[in-house]
Amino acid sequence: MKVRSQYLACNNKLRQGTKAFLLQARNRNDDDPIINVGFTCSKKVGNAVARNRAKRRLREIARLTLAANGKTGWDYVLIGRKDVTATRDFAQMQADMKYALRKVHT
Repeated sequence: MKVRSQYLACNNKLRQGTKAFLLQARNRNDDDPIINVGFTCSKKVGNAVARNRAKRRLREIARLTLAANGKTGWDYVLIGRKDVTATRDFAQMQADMKYALRKVHT
């Protein structure tokens, strides 16, 4: 996602928190088979290095899990958490993502 209005549309819809990040999701209810994904980390996460590290990890988690567990026609926003997103074990982050997707889609 690149436009602020898409992020704001997800803000008022479904959300599921995990230890590593917050997942926001919304069903676009259109025929577009694309899954849109956005990532954000505020300055609370840390300096630029920490924020970029957290976003890189979130991108990789989304790449690995959304193809199998995400639904087409949905928008997802992953929001990093302070001191956790950049340091949490990668396997645990994958489990968090699968859990969050399962909760959002039920």
